[in-house]
Amino acid sequence: MALHVLDEAKMCLGCPKPRCQQGCPIGTDIPSVIKLLKAGKLDEAGQKLFENNPLTTVCSLVCNHEKQCEGNCVRGIKGTPVHFSVIENYISRTYAYKMTRGPAPQNGMKAAIIGSGPAGLTIAVELARKGYAITIFEARDKIGGMMRYGIPDFRLPDSVLDDFQYRHLELKGVKVRTNTVIGKSISLDDLFRDGYKAVFIGAGLWKARTLHIKGESLGNAVFGIDYLANPTAFRLGDNIAVIGAGNSAMDCARTAIRNGARHVTCYARRDEISASEHEVSYAQLEGVALVKCRVPVEIRENGVIFCENARKEDGSWAAVPGSEMLHPHTGVIISVSQGPEENVANGSEKKIETTAKGLLEIDENGATSRPGVYAGGDAVLGARTVVEAVAIAKRVAGAMDAYMQSLPVDTASDPYANLPVYDTTASDALAR
Repeated sequence: MALHVLDEAKMCLGCPKPRCQQGCPIGTDIPSVIKLLKAGKLDEAGQKLFENNPLTTVCSLVCNHEKQCEGNCVRGIKGTPVHFSVIENYISRTYAYKMTRGPAPQNGMKAAIIGSGPAGLTIAVELARKGYAITIFEARDKIGGMMRYGIPDFRLPDSVLDDFQYRHLELKGVKVRTNTVIGKSISLDDLFRDGYKAVFIGAGLWKARTLHIKGESLGNAVFGIDYLANPTAFRLGDNIAVIGAGNSAMDCARTAIRNGARHVTCYARRDEISASEHEVSYAQLEGVALVKCRVPVEIRENGVIFCENARKEDGSWAAVPGSEMLHPHTGVIISVSQGPEENVANGSEKKIETTAKGLLEIDENGATSRPGVYAGGDAVLGARTVVEAVAIAKRVAGAMDAYMQSLPVDTASDPYANLPVYDTTASDALAR
């Protein structure tokens, strides 16, 4: 592995104007990282990666490298680019095991993070580094959001997120409250009442988009986001249709193969596949078939009725009348994107402005219409990549820090500061 990584590193030309860095949404200083590695300074290279991107271990695995760093590499113009994904993964995974630094000196202020997806985790790390006491509120039983429940383990192992929780949250004193949905029993008002000076909303998109066709409620159909969260819970047979052609659809198809399906077909509405070439190539290698220009008309117990889709002279697309045909399948996975669930501001006196699509409205610094409440990630942009969420979250963290530092010092005294303390550890405590 080391020889392979060093061979990749030695291919780097050290360009004075690194296109690879310009192609990275978070501006990773790729030439410097590679230079440090070649000089045998792996720890320094790892520190540089993590300071720039707390989720570097994740991004090394799931980023769309072919369109970002590697896709902009000068060597790739006439040949093979430097595969920085391999270099980043090796450095970040190796250096991560050496990260044992404890919490930063506390500044006396608390901030709440709603959602532990890439945006929420980035905000938590960035603010914890500045001395804020952070509590993350996660609706599910483990951290990671869509990274854990929407990306299969064969692409992003759970162990990577588990290690992140230990290195970046537990060791830094960040508290995580799982199985807690803000907007139900606990509201934003409650968070401010309990002393949080600012709140970041990074809730993901967990509500599946529907096709609005007959048959979506049948027992042999499931939405992709639900299937990826727990594929073993569904019995879809050995001949599965995946409606959709994005990266999530490819994840569904490859997961189905790993759960016993012998035949899996992805259906795209048009003649292009929106998933990355990397993901499509893996899907096809594993036996997934791709069928283009098909519009689903109806889902049935024995398959899906599709009609052909054709481009008209004006460039728009329309179904071809009379082209309906039954495509036999034992199960159907609908993977055509997701949308936001109910607003986390439910139960609060002060509402937060949202768009027509239910996404949160923010300004250039991530601030919502309610003072002290910020948002980012999928809750604002819709479905985006991990690295895009991290890049935006870093900017929002800076704005949250500036906002909290501008607040007047809380001089209110604690009315219960001098209460006598009851000894709950005494052996006769229950007898008193």
